[in-house]
Amino acid sequence: MTTLAQELDKLDGAGYGAYKSLRGSHDLGRGLTLDIDRVQSDPFAPPSLVRVTVPRSALPVDAGLLDASPVAAADHLTRRVASAIRGLGVRGGKEQGSLGIDVPGQQVLERSSVRIDDREVSVRLDAALPARGRRIRGQAARRLLCDVLPQVIDDALFRVDAAALREAVVLHLDQADLRGKLVEHDLLAFVSDGAVLARASGDSDLPLGSAVMFSSPDSLRRTFTLRSGREVTGMALPRGVTLIVGGGYHGKSTLLKALERGVYDHIGGDGREFAVAVGDAMALRAEDGRSVTDVDISQFIGDLPSGTDTTRFTTPNASGSTSQAAGLVEALEAGATTLLIDEDTSATNFMIRDERMRALVPHEPITPLLDRVRALWESLGVSTVLVAGGSGAFLDVADRVILLDSYRPLDVTDRARELAGAREAQAPFPTADARVPERGSPTPESRGARGGHGSHGGRGGPRGPKPPRAKGLSSIQLGEEFIDLSAVSQLVDDSQTRAIAAVLARLGELSDGRRSLGELVDDVLARVDADGIDTVSGQRRNFHPGRLARPRKQEIMAAVNRYRRLRCSH
Repeated sequence: MTTLAQELDKLDGAGYGAYKSLRGSHDLGRGLTLDIDRVQSDPFAPPSLVRVTVPRSALPVDAGLLDASPVAAADHLTRRVASAIRGLGVRGGKEQGSLGIDVPGQQVLERSSVRIDDREVSVRLDAALPARGRRIRGQAARRLLCDVLPQVIDDALFRVDAAALREAVVLHLDQADLRGKLVEHDLLAFVSDGAVLARASGDSDLPLGSAVMFSSPDSLRRTFTLRSGREVTGMALPRGVTLIVGGGYHGKSTLLKALERGVYDHIGGDGREFAVAVGDAMALRAEDGRSVTDVDISQFIGDLPSGTDTTRFTTPNASGSTSQAAGLVEALEAGATTLLIDEDTSATNFMIRDERMRALVPHEPITPLLDRVRALWESLGVSTVLVAGGSGAFLDVADRVILLDSYRPLDVTDRARELAGAREAQAPFPTADARVPERGSPTPESRGARGGHGSHGGRGGPRGPKPPRAKGLSSIQLGEEFIDLSAVSQLVDDSQTRAIAAVLARLGELSDGRRSLGELVDDVLARVDADGIDTVSGQRRNFHPGRLARPRKQEIMAAVNRYRRLRCSH
């Protein structure tokens, strides 16, 4: 039987396309199986997709540790594989080839890079196969796949530190437990004393070394005992309407950003390990120019001079106020129970309207959030956390007010109530009708191109155009359209965007003209719950699914809502 090493030696000097003969399974010894699922077409194409599978029993850890939290265990092993690749210098040029894996950031996400099942651990990698010009460098490929790759697996998996893995798993379980306690105790967020919320820079998610550590106001301080027995003490924010105030550069937006990212778990050492928010919290902002399709914004905007029906508002080019009103209603449709809003990124006329302007302009079609935020809470149980520094109008409607003074939070609710005006009752906020995508929408053209290409896309032709494809963190190409996600601030990983692109194709296949958008997304995510994130790729089982990380329902629906050719009914 010819070994992989022998096959690669024979291919030395052959045309690059001869690498395709390697597709299939290869025994690397020591219980390692290499599956080469996709071979790049030439040295300049995206790298080949390979998997290395090892028996679970080969890892020097208790089986129960892998089962306690497969997501945290897989995340930890992924980071070890990435570290081993860096340590072995496996990022050579085209003549030496290279290995790669989907490297996680500060968040712990379910991703496709490592899959743990009852019997095996599967590591999914990229492999740029060596070439000189367009000729195979067989001996370099043999070193890469038969020597270096097994060494990476040996360093990352066979030499894994059981104590470090246990620490990562326990932290993940404690964070999930704390997030569960938020719901149990009627809270929307918790920030532990000693947390480091500030980041190193605007384009870095690493902690700022010189940051002021968080310390809760006494009035909001609570202690929780978590699953592991660990105790955490910090600021517990009750549900309702919370106003965060303070001078410029005192930490208001930093705290709000920590709550935005608090929907995710974080790795040890991040500083935000126990800065958590309810999992459906959603950040809102104005988004001039976005498309809106059939959204009922009549609670905020109505009686337009043009006579436009705002109960089914549609536009390819929304203004700041209409985009933010639509975003809020879409957030409710996506199941958000907490809204996170910063006045700096909001449309002023959507937020407030003072008495002098009301007197001067009596016929205003916009009802500001100020006049509806309490109704959101009292009618629907939807909380709002709002950062404000330029207007005291929201003092009248806030349940609590937190002042940030040099990054230190103070509870100034009592003083704020002395300054606030009388609280007026607000009309009930109705539950909006769910929108139903028309059959095949949002991707009607993809219905003839099912399966076989996953997150890497396929070619157009008689079976239809290419399926949706992610273009970095903030853009998805769907046919000739580009979905702009730059304002969807709770997307944190390019692989989440790739997964959303794959989900869009699945939604196009599932939409039947009867089920609502929320029901369709729930259907896809139920399959992910059952079979893992691989299931959205469209690939067959036991095939490299590409680089995918699990997105939330809220970001999936945000992408659909920004598709300019979305077609809906109610």
